[in-house]
Amino acid sequence: MKLYSTNLNAPEVSFQEALITGLAPDRGLYMPKSLPSFSKEEIDSFKDAPYSEVAYRVLSKVLEGEVDDESLKAITYEAYNYDVPLEQVDEQTYIMRLDRGPTASFKDFAARMMARLMQYYLNKENRSLTILTATSGDTGSAVADAFYGLDNIKVIVLFPTDEVSDRQRKQMTTLGKNITAISVDGKFDDCQAMVKQAFADEDLKHLNLSSANSINIGRLVPQSIYYIYAYAKLRDYPEEIIYSIPSGNFGNMMGCVLARTMGVPIKKIITSVNENDEVPTFLSTGKYSKIVPSKNCLSNAMNVGHPSNLARLIAIYGGVMDEQGNISKEPDMDKLRNDIYSTSVTDAETKETIKDIFETYNVLIEPHGAVGVKGLLEFRAQSGDNTLAVTLETADPAKFPEHVKAQTGVEPELPDSLNKVESKDEFMDYLGTEYPAFKNYLQEKLG
Repeated sequence: MKLYSTNLNAPEVSFQEALITGLAPDRGLYMPKSLPSFSKEEIDSFKDAPYSEVAYRVLSKVLEGEVDDESLKAITYEAYNYDVPLEQVDEQTYIMRLDRGPTASFKDFAARMMARLMQYYLNKENRSLTILTATSGDTGSAVADAFYGLDNIKVIVLFPTDEVSDRQRKQMTTLGKNITAISVDGKFDDCQAMVKQAFADEDLKHLNLSSANSINIGRLVPQSIYYIYAYAKLRDYPEEIIYSIPSGNFGNMMGCVLARTMGVPIKKIITSVNENDEVPTFLSTGKYSKIVPSKNCLSNAMNVGHPSNLARLIAIYGGVMDEQGNISKEPDMDKLRNDIYSTSVTDAETKETIKDIFETYNVLIEPHGAVGVKGLLEFRAQSGDNTLAVTLETADPAKFPEHVKAQTGVEPELPDSLNKVESKDEFMDYLGTEYPAFKNYLQEKLG
């Protein structure tokens, strides 16, 4: 696999280099020049296979020549040792529950594979690495858990003090060892901006920094797998399918775009956002403008005013967007609008959807999943398209018990993965949003 930078001013690299470095030297995001295509026969053969086997067979083709087969199989089966339920809501709608991993979040799918692949490459070269990652909710806990205890990798997680739930925070701050959590007095976009600046800072090159955010291509490749898996379980090729994806930094959506590139007949990708509506506005007007500061909504993991992965989406459609959101070459907007439907869901609509889905179908969802469901319902109402659809539940309802109980009267059952952190002591550092202070912090801690 060869990868290029979305800013088009950096050399092509291998998957290993893109994974380890995270961000391209020109501050662009790495994208694969090409991906393998899966035939009807290959997709049909996934129908009765467990998720771990599907993941191994997909990755063995995508990463051919990058990882030896025996290691890849061991890594994949170890990473995906939990269920991936497809819960039927009605005849034409399923919810894919991506909340059964060790941190009860869809981020486990990417983080666990990424951690193991990074360790594989670092062990081969006897190297060490420090992961910097910014989180608006679930990324930090998933990354912290996935990398916890690895001898050759340290992790520093930045999160906005007032915009993560108590349980999300505790999953990051109760680990210790090689995991450091930093509470930032600001927004997710402030955390992400400091991380990106650190990667581009020549003074910090000796610290061997890398990313586990969805700016890293190592996050997106594993996330493409569950779209292939769900299609194989529910449809007969070449019938089309629709996916509705609650979206913040748009990494999950890009995984779906990659799955379509690899041959899954996806009719429409619905990207539902909360009140941070910069992407729906861009698709409707053709003009992009960041939301600064981002709005604080119930679906806190999606409080993103400038999604990094929008640059990747624009690259897929022939355009160029830099890390600041400036578009120097317009993408094919007609094709983009044909393939992607994006809508903004208010907090009031989020609450109403949680309530309605529970009362109508006895299905419990949390705020992020509710945004995805609402986007699908709106698309169907506008288009009249009733194609079989899968909407994603990206976190366990127990991560947001107050919001779920307020709308349903039900206290979500606490899974073991969340229960184990409730009584543990927390350890964290505190910073503001000024980059020089963060730079000094890194130099003192890692230098």
